[in-house]
Amino acid sequence: MGICSVFGVTPYAVYRLHQGNWIVGFTDTFLVLGTSFAVFYAWRTGNTVRPGQFLAIIYSLGGFLVTIKLGINGLFWLYCLVLFNFFVVPPLQSLIATVTTLVAVCVYGWMRPQDIFESHYQMMSFVVTYLLASLFAFVFAYRARVQRVQLALLATLDPLTGIGNRRTMDEELDIAIADSQRYGMSFGLLVLDLDHFKSVNDRYGHSVGDQVLVDFVRVIRSASRASDRVFRLGGEEFVLLVPKVDKAGLAGAAQHVQRSVANQLRSPGGPVTVSIGGCVLADHENRDDWLRDADICLYQAKDAGRNCTVIKGLA
Repeated sequence: MGICSVFGVTPYAVYRLHQGNWIVGFTDTFLVLGTSFAVFYAWRTGNTVRPGQFLAIIYSLGGFLVTIKLGINGLFWLYCLVLFNFFVVPPLQSLIATVTTLVAVCVYGWMRPQDIFESHYQMMSFVVTYLLASLFAFVFAYRARVQRVQLALLATLDPLTGIGNRRTMDEELDIAIADSQRYGMSFGLLVLDLDHFKSVNDRYGHSVGDQVLVDFVRVIRSASRASDRVFRLGGEEFVLLVPKVDKAGLAGAAQHVQRSVANQLRSPGGPVTVSIGGCVLADHENRDDWLRDADICLYQAKDAGRNCTVIKGLA
C-alpha cells in the first residue's frame, strides 16, 4: 500500500512543483518522503503499527492541506485517504483520523465560503458521501481484523480441545531451549498417549471419542501446575511441557497425571488410561531430538503393558 502511494503521488509532486504550486508540491513531496521512510522502517524492523500510524497522521494532514489549496478538486483525494487509513491502522484509529480530517475540512469550508465548497448543499453532499465511504471501510476493516484474529487462533490452537497445536508446541519448545541455554532453566517433556483409544472410536463413534479427548485435557490441566503447558501432538497423543523440574520431579508429575487419568477419565466402556514417556531437556540441542527421546520412552511404556510411565535416565 505504501509503495503504491509513492508511485501514485510522485508524478503529482513533480508536476505541481514544475507548475509553481509550491504548497501542494511540497506537501506531495513530504508525503512521498514520509511514505518511503515508513516503508523502509517497517521493512527493517518488521513493525508495521507505528509506520501505519505515522502515515495516517501525515496523510490526513496532507489531505487537508491539499484540499484547502486545490478546493473541490482536492476533495477527491480524501476518498483515497479513507481507504488508505483503514488499510494501514486499526479501525478505531482510522475512524478518528478520517473524521478529524472531515471536521477540519468542513470547518475551514464553513469559515471560508467558496474556497472549497460552492454551496452548503455541496458541503452536505460531500459529508454524507465521505461518511458513507468511511462507514463501509470501517465495517470491512473491522471484519477483516476479526477474521485475522480467528485465523491466527485456528493456526495455533487445536479446534477440538482448545489447547496449543503442533505449531504452537514447536514454538514453545524452541523458547524453552533458548531459556535453558541463556538462563540455565530446567525443563521436562512428557508425551502422553491414551491406551486403546482406537477401540473407543470404533465401538462408540468419534463423537464419544472427541468427548473423551476433551475430558482428558481437562484432567491433565487439573493435575498440572499453572506453569505447565499442554499441546495436542495429533490424534490421541499429547505433550506436556514442564518447567523447573529434574528427572525425579518429572517422574512424579507424570505419575500424578497417570493416576488422575485412571481415576477420573471415563468412556462408555469404562476407565481410560494413559501411557507416558518423558525426559528432561539436559543436553538436547534441538526440539526434534528432545521430542524423539520422550517418544521412545512412551513406546517403552506401552511395551511394558501400558498405563505406566517411563522417564529417560531414571530406573
